[in-house]
Amino acid sequence: MTTSIQPNIHTIFEPTTCTWQYIIACPTTSHAAIIDSVLDFNPSSNTISTTTADSLLSLVEEHKYTISHVLETHAHADHLTASYYLKQRLSPSQTSSPKICIGKRISTVQSTFGAKFSVPPQELENVFDHLWDDNEKFQIGDLTAEVLYLPGHTPDHVGYKIGENIFTGDSIFNPDIGSARCDFPGGDANALWGSMNRLFSLPEEVKLYTGHDYPPAERGEKELAYTTVRDQRERNKHVKVGTKEAEFVSWRKERDSGLGEPRLLNVALQINVRGGRMPGDGMLLLPVKGEGDLVGMMRSGKL
Repeated sequence: MTTSIQPNIHTIFEPTTCTWQYIIACPTTSHAAIIDSVLDFNPSSNTISTTTADSLLSLVEEHKYTISHVLETHAHADHLTASYYLKQRLSPSQTSSPKICIGKRISTVQSTFGAKFSVPPQELENVFDHLWDDNEKFQIGDLTAEVLYLPGHTPDHVGYKIGENIFTGDSIFNPDIGSARCDFPGGDANALWGSMNRLFSLPEEVKLYTGHDYPPAERGEKELAYTTVRDQRERNKHVKVGTKEAEFVSWRKERDSGLGEPRLLNVALQINVRGGRMPGDGMLLLPVKGEGDLVGMMRSGKL
C-alpha cells in the first residue's frame, strides 16, 4: 500500500469511555475528517456536555482545518457520538457543511434499535448525509480514502483506509487486548474473525488505529493509538497467526455470554441511530428489569 501523500493524524483519547478519536488531515489542502467523536454523558445526572467535542473543535481551529467529513465506524454502544453537534458548530465557519457518514448497513441497526426504543420513523430518516458502499472511495482534500467493510462486532461496521493507515474502529484491538465482543444484535464471531484476518492480509508495515484501548497493568505504558499489521499478526492475544477460527469463535462466544451490557448502551444507541441528534421530545427511554414475580407484576400493570 503506497501513496505519494500521507495524512497528518491527530490522536485524541477520551478516558471515560476509553475511546480513540481521530482527526485526519490532508497536508496540502488542510481539509480534514473526524473519526468516532465523543459526546460526553454523565449517567448519574443524565447530563450531556460537549467538553470532549469542544476540544476537537479547538484543535481544528488551531490548525485551521476545513472539516469535510465526520466519520463513524459503526453505531457505538459505549459512547454517544458528537457528529451532529460538530456539524452544527462547524457549518457556519466553512464554505461547505461537513458530511456525517457511516456504512450503509446502519439501516439494519436503526431498524433493530428503533423498534426497541420506539423511535419515531421520521427521526431516523436522512440523519446521515451519506451511507457508504463497500470499498467506496472519497477525497479528503488530496487524500484518497477507502471504506472497508469489517463486520463482526456489529453488522454495520466499517473501517477507513487512508494512506498507509487503517482506522479500524472496533474490528480489532491492540495485541494485548485482542478483540471486541460480538453479542450485539447482528454481531457474529465468525464475521469478526474474517474481518481481522482481512486486516492481517495487508502489508506488515501498515498501521492499524483502533477504536478503543484498555491498557492492562502489565503493559507499563499509556494508551496506544495504533500498532502495525506485523505486531498484530505476531502478538494479538486472540487471533495471532496460528490461531484456528473454530478455537477463536468458541472462546469469543463463551466470553461474550458472561459479559454485562455496556454502561451507556441504552442512551448511546438512542442517540447514535439518530446520527447524534436528540429525540424530538428530548426524552429517552430507559428499559427497566425485574426479578422473579416482579417481572409478571410489571408486565401485567399491577406495579
